[in-house]
Amino acid sequence: MRAEPITDPVTYHGEGPVWSASWGGLRWVDMLAGDILSLAADATVTRRHVGTVAAVVRPRTRGGAVIGVERGFALEDPDGMITHLPPVWADGGIRMNEGGCDPDGRFYCGSMAYDQRPGAASLYRLDPDGSVRVVLDGVTISNGLEWSPDGSRAYYNDTPTGQVTVFDYDPATGLTGRRAFVTVPDHLGHPDGLTVDVEGGVWVALHGGGAVHRYTPGGALDEVVELPTAQVTACAFGGERLDELFVTTSREGMEPGDDPVAGTLFRAAAGIQGLPVRAFAG
Repeated sequence: MRAEPITDPVTYHGEGPVWSASWGGLRWVDMLAGDILSLAADATVTRRHVGTVAAVVRPRTRGGAVIGVERGFALEDPDGMITHLPPVWADGGIRMNEGGCDPDGRFYCGSMAYDQRPGAASLYRLDPDGSVRVVLDGVTISNGLEWSPDGSRAYYNDTPTGQVTVFDYDPATGLTGRRAFVTVPDHLGHPDGLTVDVEGGVWVALHGGGAVHRYTPGGALDEVVELPTAQVTACAFGGERLDELFVTTSREGMEPGDDPVAGTLFRAAAGIQGLPVRAFAG
């Protein structure tokens, strides 16, 4: 399977695609520019600046969005007004990176150090009442969090480990029982963002590998989506039937002219439906 470009190279570090009918289709982030991008039906792109970093965006059940920003969270109201919540930490060397919502409407976002130093990051949870707690620490580059169709498991990447891990999930106890799901050989790239389809297949973007891999619920590789650029960052299902796979890419660290399509948004006909996005209940 091959993904085809649907935009020009519009991002420096494209990440976090998410489809929601509540805001009219696809949004994704140009993370280090602090911008949220929107894709119109005619493939034109608009962008909105929200801060130093725009790490991840998800819809809210009441309208608007929840956003992971450099050192914490922000809330977008239905009228577009954005309120930044108090910073979660003071260390300017650490930023938010990736996240998603659990089946109970709580928003998770994980961090990383700008210098990628090992163990400096954590995975945080923003509850609907506005409280924040650490649910996992000792992380290096927190990435790719999504739940199984029945909500009983959650898949997660700490990119430098080369592993996709899986947790058990319960509303009361949260994420427990972390264990290896898949180990990606180093020469194939490093697990970045991920998404899950209606059959429980796990689609993993491989940074440095120029591909997205689909793994069965048992952990077997059964599909490869090829891209013409190496730094593949994240993927999400969208379209009216949720059967199109949108894939973001990055040109972070590249010199001008190194890769003419890096930073482009791609799309592939997945042949299977994804899960509707889970919204933040706050």
